[in-house]
Amino acid sequence: MNISTLRSMPHLSASSIQSYNGCGLQYKFSRVEKVTREFTSDNLIFGSTIHQVLSDYNEEKLMGNTLSAQELMELFEHYWTANVNKTPDIRYSRGKNFDVLLQQGKEMIKTFISQVPKDEYEILAVEEPFRFNIDDIDIPIIGIMDLVERDEQNTIIISDYKTMSSSVTINEIDQNFQLSVYYLAAKKNGYANNDIVLKLDCLMKTKTPQFKQIYTHRSEEDEKRTIKIIKETWNGIQKEVFLPNAQGTWKCNYCEFANQCREYLLN
Repeated sequence: MNISTLRSMPHLSASSIQSYNGCGLQYKFSRVEKVTREFTSDNLIFGSTIHQVLSDYNEEKLMGNTLSAQELMELFEHYWTANVNKTPDIRYSRGKNFDVLLQQGKEMIKTFISQVPKDEYEILAVEEPFRFNIDDIDIPIIGIMDLVERDEQNTIIISDYKTMSSSVTINEIDQNFQLSVYYLAAKKNGYANNDIVLKLDCLMKTKTPQFKQIYTHRSEEDEKRTIKIIKETWNGIQKEVFLPNAQGTWKCNYCEFANQCREYLLN
């Protein structure tokens, strides 16, 4: 079943669970009431474009081909132009515009292709959709794994690509909820008898672009904790508990529902 079909049916996902727990009001606006967003962040479009290019790169590798840095940079320009043209409400961050991000994206892709290990593992799947169920939850948890690979010891390596403005710590990777969901998905979709390793491939939007691969594992305790978070999130959603972020964070300044939130809290 493809990801579009999965998304068309009631479901939970790592992103929806994180949205709910980050700000219940944002979850309500975006996923329950489906309020029209005030704008689309340039970071969202930029990250999606990077994903498209890396997906093409891996698809070609799966077929025995290797795209050059020039070909990948041309792909970025193609996807970036198309994505921006179909997003009239895009809002650029301070100091950013179409051309600045076009050049930055090309440099990041160039850094990626120069530093990513070549033919390190066997590719099993690219952009692999998944679904699984958890006891006491009426709807499935769905998602899509950026890359699934296997090494010579039959260990499964699941990678997630992220574009970010700064580096992350090992502790943050070890607690990364999305990777924990991928771990559960792998166990429930044919890899329960394999060792499973998780990897975050970080493309950093620093002045000089950087690329880092950080590996992590999940224990039985991590698995139980993740399942508990999913169940408690579902319980809150079912009870229609949508608490706003009372303290406010830096994310509030970039929220696509800021005006709706302000109006909601004042009425």
